[in-house]
Formats: sequence, C-alpha cells, structure tokens
Amino acid sequence: MNRNEELFNRAKNIIPGGVNSPVRAFGSVGGVPRFIKKAQGAYVWDENDTRYIDYVGSWGPAIVGHAHPEVIEAVREAALGGLSFGAPTEAEIVIAEEIAKLVPSVEQLRLVSSGTEATMSAIRLARGFTKRDKIIKFEGCYHGHSDSLLVKAGSGLLTFGNPSSAGVPEDFTKHTLVLEYNNVAQLEETFAKIGGEIACVILEPFAGNMNLVRPSENFIKALRSLTEQHGAVLIYDEVMTGFRVALGGAQSLHGIKPDLTTMGKVIGGGMPLAAFGGRKDIMACISPLGGVYQAGTLSGNPVAVAAGLKTLEIIQREGFYENLAKLTEQLVKGFQTASKEAGVTFSADYVGGMFGLYFADNTPQSYADMTRSNIEDFKRFFHGMLECGVAFGPSAYEACFMSAAHTPELVEATVATAKEVFAEMAK
Repeated sequence: MNRNEELFNRAKNIIPGGVNSPVRAFGSVGGVPRFIKKAQGAYVWDENDTRYIDYVGSWGPAIVGHAHPEVIEAVREAALGGLSFGAPTEAEIVIAEEIAKLVPSVEQLRLVSSGTEATMSAIRLARGFTKRDKIIKFEGCYHGHSDSLLVKAGSGLLTFGNPSSAGVPEDFTKHTLVLEYNNVAQLEETFAKIGGEIACVILEPFAGNMNLVRPSENFIKALRSLTEQHGAVLIYDEVMTGFRVALGGAQSLHGIKPDLTTMGKVIGGGMPLAAFGGRKDIMACISPLGGVYQAGTLSGNPVAVAAGLKTLEIIQREGFYENLAKLTEQLVKGFQTASKEAGVTFSADYVGGMFGLYFADNTPQSYADMTRSNIEDFKRFFHGMLECGVAFGPSAYEACFMSAAHTPELVEATVATAKEVFAEMAK
C-alpha cells in the first residue's frame, strides 16, 4: 500500500471523508488524493516523495510560487515577535493602505481570516447599509459556505433559491435570488420588478468555481448600471481574482468601480487572511462605528499579514504580471494545439495567472454551458497528467493557476506531457 492510500484510510477514521475541504477527497475524479509533504517553487511532493509540477497553487494564493524565500523570511521574523495578540498592530494599517492603493474602489477595509468570512460580512454590511433583505447571486458562482449563499437556482425567474446543502433552513435562503451568469435580460427583468427590494448583487467577476467563465462586457455594464439606478450594492467577490488576474484585480480589467470588494488567497500569501472593503459611507456602518456587527479573534493575524505584505511587494515588481500572463498563454495555446492534433474535443481560456480547461467545443458562458462539457474526458486527462507528474485541481469545475515560479521550460514539459495524454485519450 502506498503512503497516500495509507494516510487516506487513516484520515477517514477521524476526519469526515478523510479531508478538511471536500474537493480534496478526489470524489469527482476518483482515486486516492495525494497527501502533500512539502512544496517549493512550482513543485509539490506527496508522501511517496513523488514530485509534481503544480497548477493548483493552493487554489490561487501561491502566485509567487510555493515557499518563496522572501515570504518565508517575513513569516519567520513575524513569528519571532509572537503569533497572535488580539490587539491592533501597525502592520494591519500598512497592508490595508497597500491594498487601498492598488484597488482604488477600496476606500476603507477590514481584515478577516477567510474568504467565506469576507463575503458573509460584506453581504451583512450591504443589507445593513440599504436596510433591504434580498440579494442576487449567480448560478455556478461560489462565495463561501455561509447559509444564505449555499443556494441553488429556483424553478424560474423571481423564484427564490433553495438550499443546496443539508442543514440550511429554507428561511435562510428565501431572500436569495439565483440568476444565470451572463444573462443580461434576466438581470434587467429582475431589477424592473423588485429593484427597490434588492440589497446587493454579488458575483465572481471572472468565475472560477464553475471553472473559468468570463463575463460579457454587456453583463458587467448592466450590473453596474442597474445597481446604481436602484440603490443596490454591487459586490465584486475577488477572493480568487484579486491580484491574480491583474494587479488591480478583475475590476481594473473591467473598468468598473464596485461598491464593495472581497479579497483573499493572494493577499495572505498562503496564510489565512482575507478582507472586505469599499466605499467609506458603507464601511461606516460596520461596528464599532455602526450597527452591523462583525468581529474575529484572529483578524489581522500578524504572521498572516507579514506573508501578505511581502507577497504584495513581490507582485509589484517590474514585469511580474506580463511574465505570468505569458506563461499562462504558452500553456493554454500548447494544450489547444496538442488536443487538436490528437483530435480530442477541447477548449481553454485564461486571464492573467488563472486558466480554465474544458472538454467541450467552446469555452462556457454559464453554468449550464459548463455542465455540457465531457466530464469523463476530464477525469481521464486529470489522472493521465497526475500519473506523469503534473497536478491540476481534482474537479472539472475548478479553475487552475500559474505561478511566477513556473518557467517556459516547465510549461513546455507540461505541454509535452499533455500531448502524450491527449494522444492516449484519442485511441
């Protein structure tokens, strides 16, 4: 029995499903999850000491590569001063100022410990600010596992969503409308009928949890126009896209100034750190200034802040994003060529250091499009690449990530491996 299998069996005795986050269990692809022993640069090693070129990147945070020596040193120095205080620190101010400098829509922000906490707090804040209850989210977008967001679409327009998880009372989701991503007409109709009741609209500005799905220009323009017209708060959930698709996040690429933004992953440099922020008048509603309560013992943790600050410093160095996008483009185009030569139905897309792989004729525009892709082909591809030492996320519905630690040579090697896997799939 290999070490991964041994650990998985042991874990299942004490941890539900053997994992602390569901996708890690390999449930949607089958097989045994790899238990990671260490990571460095563009690589991870499992408990069998097998090395993989890694395109998971801790699901996005490892943008400068795993265990970057400057980040590790910043964490070490911070840890020597103490792990947690439950009191303010100067470093919290510094990272908040740095984020606000890079994301102009953020006039004030608050640090928290996870993306779920950030989005949950932003929605509560939007409701408190507008004194409205109803919220809009989009099918296929994931905003953490708080009760009002674990919602699947209702049976039609203006039918409120139903809980998509056991343990979530219907009362908790009765104010959540689930609309189709990129469907402008549906959005306009909803606002025409109940615009004055909507507290906020929250979206992934580039979806990453139904794989990478781009918003159309018309969709983004309609979102900003309709929320402004009806006094609803527009929340850009940039937990995944923030500092990942561009230095200023997705909103800088869209030319949009949302009212609130949630961030995570990259801003913690691999440590548990997230944030929500935006317009000063909205942020003034949060406790202790206003009546919307939010708190956290580990919010602004000094070690996490140190990792985040160093990461934010590195990604601002000259040529960082140009190089990252060039590597991602090389990988995506290489895969497209290899699949075409093999005669395998495949498409791909990317933005910055984030990319999507689809076993379909065209890149998806919505969750419904994504469900029509060939999931069995993805499973074959995933396991074929993994067996050859290349790791992607173990789900056809997850975006993948490039890091600055990857090199053109590593990407070329990945494409060469994909060429072999595609050829085998075509037999």
